[in-house]
Amino acid sequence: MAFETFFGSKNSIGKIMKKLVLILVFILPLMGDNYGQFVKVNGVNFIKPDGEKLFLKGINLGNWLNPEGYMFKFQSVNSYRLIDNVIKELVGADEARKFWKSFRDNYITKDDIHFIKNTGLNSIRVPFNFKLFLVEDNPEIFLEEGFNRLDDVIKWCKEENLYVILDMHAAPGGQTGDNIDDSWSYPFLFEDEQAQQTTISLWRKIAERYRDETIVIGYDLLNEPIPHFYENKESLNLLLEPLYKKITHAIREVDQNHVVFIGGAQWNTNFKMFGKPFDEKFAYTFHKYWMPPVQKEIQDYVDLMNRYNVPMWLGESGENENEWINNFRKLLESNNIGWCFWPYKKMDSSRGIVQFARTYEWDELIKYAESTRKNFEEIRNSKPNTQVVKKALSDLLENIKFKNCIINQEYIKSLIN
Repeated sequence: MAFETFFGSKNSIGKIMKKLVLILVFILPLMGDNYGQFVKVNGVNFIKPDGEKLFLKGINLGNWLNPEGYMFKFQSVNSYRLIDNVIKELVGADEARKFWKSFRDNYITKDDIHFIKNTGLNSIRVPFNFKLFLVEDNPEIFLEEGFNRLDDVIKWCKEENLYVILDMHAAPGGQTGDNIDDSWSYPFLFEDEQAQQTTISLWRKIAERYRDETIVIGYDLLNEPIPHFYENKESLNLLLEPLYKKITHAIREVDQNHVVFIGGAQWNTNFKMFGKPFDEKFAYTFHKYWMPPVQKEIQDYVDLMNRYNVPMWLGESGENENEWINNFRKLLESNNIGWCFWPYKKMDSSRGIVQFARTYEWDELIKYAESTRKNFEEIRNSKPNTQVVKKALSDLLENIKFKNCIINQEYIKSLIN
């Protein structure tokens, strides 16, 4: 049999050889030595490297790498920068910096990850603030703090065989414009080219660093973008998918291994502005709070999952009674939707897996934080006693350690039974 008859024409052979060279030179190095050991997407399911279906059952490590005021019992002081401002007013910038380092050291540790695994969960979502990875006013300057924290939690999760999804909860410029993304009251990300380039650059750097980590399932690109209360939300919605595509393209330049998770607009609830999936390793993620746990509340997401034959994942829900958590979890499972409830840990609350104590001294800090302080004189005159402040902060740093937390057994039962 002639060579051309078997393989095709010489031109065809040349094209095939070029493709093989492209794969060998460019694609395989991006896949890394662990190619074949990553969680994959097959239709509406995630698939483990051994070929078995992976149904995600997880918890969010909220408040660790992106603190939120309500978890400290603050109200108007409700984002990381606002909390940070209060602490700086009380103890100065240097002591505030030491406080936050100790906070991140103590809030999530190897012990917490070990405990999460032992509850029967198989995954975590790690929300993070971009400010731990680069300087907001000088976005070309990268910081090691955020990367080191992700290094730690990924290492601990590898030891426990607990899967990880990385979540950009607070993006440069702000994708939400509210307390949860620690921004400046508007989702400037979608109208600011510099903020978009910074976001793309950061995701590319994260993907490059963790492209060979098989315990990482993938990247949740933007948490809860574009709330419902903006008058121009419809025009902003049209900017969401193009930005997702740009971020994904940058990720794929360095990482062919991990899944990209795409959340809808209006708090991850609205997917109507999207076309068909634009990547092979692709999943949708929705959030749903405070509604009856009945089929009609999630039917749109089930329909979307089946229409495009890709996984749908509940990235957040919770902050509710245990019976509600249990009923919603069972509803999700009956529809083949994996889940990740919110949050793992917070102050003085049974609505999470563990809680830590609230002290009298901390209540004094809350009073100060929520007071009206129009000028420096009012700041000076309204501060609590120095010893009260020091005790409030030191007690918090001790109380958040896993060994000092209270385990909410009934909440765990609502997740695992």
